[in-house]
Amino acid sequence: MSSAAKRILVTGGAGYIGATVAARLIDRGHAVTVLDDLSTGFRQAVPDGAEFVEGRIQDAAEVLDGTYHAVLHFAAFAEVGESMKDPEKYWDNNVVGTFALLRAMRRAGVRTLVFSSSCAVYGEPPAGAISESTPTAPVNSYGASKLAADHMIAGECAAHGLAAVSLRYFNVAGAVGSHGERHDPESHLIPLVLQVAQGRREAVSIHGGDYATPDGTCVRDYIHLADLADAHVLALDAARRGEHLVCNLGNGNGFSVREVVEAARKVTGHPVPAVVGPRRPGDPAVLIASSARARERLGWTPRRPDLDEMIQDAWTFMRREP
Repeated sequence: MSSAAKRILVTGGAGYIGATVAARLIDRGHAVTVLDDLSTGFRQAVPDGAEFVEGRIQDAAEVLDGTYHAVLHFAAFAEVGESMKDPEKYWDNNVVGTFALLRAMRRAGVRTLVFSSSCAVYGEPPAGAISESTPTAPVNSYGASKLAADHMIAGECAAHGLAAVSLRYFNVAGAVGSHGERHDPESHLIPLVLQVAQGRREAVSIHGGDYATPDGTCVRDYIHLADLADAHVLALDAARRGEHLVCNLGNGNGFSVREVVEAARKVTGHPVPAVVGPRRPGDPAVLIASSARARERLGWTPRRPDLDEMIQDAWTFMRREP
């Protein structure tokens, strides 16, 4: 490793986002250990060159020691609908697990953390772009668990000098090389639409067509996976002892569910039948980010804001993968 290279633990590094960021860190010369229980991740997604430890977040104490510089924490359950039916699963993993990780970091003397947070902490905010000063009011257990973790991290920074950055994602899409979405079961809109184009589903379900939006379907801010990975690398350098920096990550543009379906039709050349059903509990109508703070503090600018490009990259990945 070069003098600037660091040893880094990536929890959840066998998942869609975690594996992509782990690969990016390795490309920059860092020594990466991936900790993942493979409950939602895939062993083959762990990038070449990473040390792999199979285990839960609570096992971080068995991995961390004074040779580590930082932790990037992605190991969370992240399904809104499931969190409403099985909230205890989310408290146990996302909250209790993060508490155990923070304690393990403190005891090992690891004082830098980049946390995968979520726009779900804002719940159903007022119209307009969401900034970090927008009041947090989660409407589902997933968002509540992420907000609880953010509160714990803030306390750790104030009391014990942790340097931490929480990155609140909006909707992540696209693929980078061999890294793309392969959730089982799948619940994210773009891969679901593309599964229809592949002939693996008859139609895509639209959860609610009567929202107060231009076409009645939910509007979301989509960010390319590659741009998200860039933000994590920049956040490592931006972290400051005793500070909990919170940054929203999005493009500042919203696309409705119907617009995503139409874009997928254009990219794939498939008609992609869509069936409108009832609303899904806990789904806000509109979520669009203001990423001004990320641009200012991290020096981050999304370079791939085009929805068609995100869908094309995801489509290329899905056709290549078995």
